[in-house]
Amino acid sequence: MSSEMQAYEVSINLYKDWLDTVKEVFRGSGMLEVLTLPEDEIAFAYFMQTAANEAEAEQQRIANEERLNTIEQTIRTNLGDVIVPDIRKRTGYEGHTFEFNWVFNQGEHIVEHRSSYRIPLEG
Repeated sequence: MSSEMQAYEVSINLYKDWLDTVKEVFRGSGMLEVLTLPEDEIAFAYFMQTAANEAEAEQQRIANEERLNTIEQTIRTNLGDVIVPDIRKRTGYEGHTFEFNWVFNQGEHIVEHRSSYRIPLEG
């Protein structure tokens, strides 16, 4: 991890962002009873919408959480050495506070809100 990272204030919880979006999908579709479930069960219910069976839905839930946590850790690990220099070069943002969020807008992206920096996620 870059020693420079200590100088940054970073807000990031990609899995929570994803889960908040899922909750909005359920809320918008009138499935309010799902919102009373624990978070892992909400995620499971989301994947049950398209999974062939419960085992597949559980595998997808676990894989998605691991994927988002890995992406988050990669951002934290590479913040000072790679990401901040790229943000500064592309956006001109010179601050030391960063707020990264997972969003779905014509595909998955990680957006840093203070600079409007966007990282598209493939597949």
